[in-house]
Amino acid sequence: MAVAASGAQKFWNALSSGYAIIVYLIIVLVIVGIIIAALIFGSGKTPSVLKIKNAEVKGESSNKADEGAELKSEGIRFDGLTRIDKNKEEYTREEYREEISLEELCNEFRNYSANRLKLYYDIADIRRFIAGLAVSKIMILQGMSGTGKTSLAYAFGEFLDNTSTVIPVQPMWKERTDLIGYFNEFTKRFNETDLLKKMYEANYSKDMYVTVLDEMNIARVEYYFAEFLSLLELPDGEKRNLTVVSDEWAEDPEQLKDGHIKLPENMWFIGTANNDDSTFAISDKVYDRAMIIDLDSKAEPFAAARVEKVHIRAERFKELAEDAKAEYRLTERNRRRLEKLDKYMIETFRVTFGNRIKKQIEEYVPVYVSCGGEELEALDDILAKKVMRKLGMQNPVYIRNNAAKLISYMEELFGEDGLPLCKSHVDRLLKNA
Repeated sequence: MAVAASGAQKFWNALSSGYAIIVYLIIVLVIVGIIIAALIFGSGKTPSVLKIKNAEVKGESSNKADEGAELKSEGIRFDGLTRIDKNKEEYTREEYREEISLEELCNEFRNYSANRLKLYYDIADIRRFIAGLAVSKIMILQGMSGTGKTSLAYAFGEFLDNTSTVIPVQPMWKERTDLIGYFNEFTKRFNETDLLKKMYEANYSKDMYVTVLDEMNIARVEYYFAEFLSLLELPDGEKRNLTVVSDEWAEDPEQLKDGHIKLPENMWFIGTANNDDSTFAISDKVYDRAMIIDLDSKAEPFAAARVEKVHIRAERFKELAEDAKAEYRLTERNRRRLEKLDKYMIETFRVTFGNRIKKQIEEYVPVYVSCGGEELEALDDILAKKVMRKLGMQNPVYIRNNAAKLISYMEELFGEDGLPLCKSHVDRLLKNA
């Protein structure tokens, strides 16, 4: 028994010796090496269950991915704009209505909105809307919530048979990319917005296009819309080139030149604005460049004739406006009245019409008259929006001391019944002072 125990002890000592441990380590390393080699140099076959599952997934997504894969393989970063290039013939209309007057345009639009869309507007507001479009590519519809601001812009797109593009402005917007999109460095694709695609499409078309910036002052307009404001000031439409990207790729869309897209001359930007604690004040820079309409109340429903949609070229609309400016020039009598009022405003309030506002008056009044309105109505409207509005930034005490004198002077120039909107605006400032 002692000999057996001694043999077992020797065997155990041998297994647990340092040499044995080294042998064990070598064996383990060899086994691990074999496993790794098998993984690296194996046949690489996928288990049948996984193969079936992968085939199902590929089958479901192949149709959707084929076109995108094709674009990606070709180095195309603007998917939407490239598709517009391929289908550009769809955006050219063959027939337009050429024989139409501005007054007919106003009346038919008003009846179309009422009859087809059940949206009712005073004819004066429709005239202001159409005349405003003839003066500026930017319009602001402001007033209380629920008075039909967004609906008016939307209805005009429906009337033109070219649906308006509604862009809900977001509170955090600060720059151009919030409107048109940005290049994603990870995917190497450009994230295109609806506005960018609509602008690109408009450059292939002769139609009038309407873009609605819904609740435009929930963010600072002069931040995210700054480049648009500057470009729209350029008199030559061919030079209004909006920066999209900073470089150029061989497969970029046809109308993207040196990373720029032309701002369409047939597109209008209509912003809706609410004045409450959740919004920002619109700066003078924006107000001076835009035409403004106040929608403070709803119009009463009325029986409207059934009318069809109107296909009108943007260039034809411009021609109608130019014809109106030639036919209904501001009368010399009202021109002299405006000069006297401008002088009075400078001397009393340090407020002047300025060259831009004078030019807008010269363009707005004739078109408003051609739409079926009166010259004094048009003057009253644009003076209230463009000049009297600036008095709100004056010292309240000074306004209180001079408001009555201003009202008296306007009555002296334009008659007791003249300029009711201007006098109402000044009277409201007097009460709030």
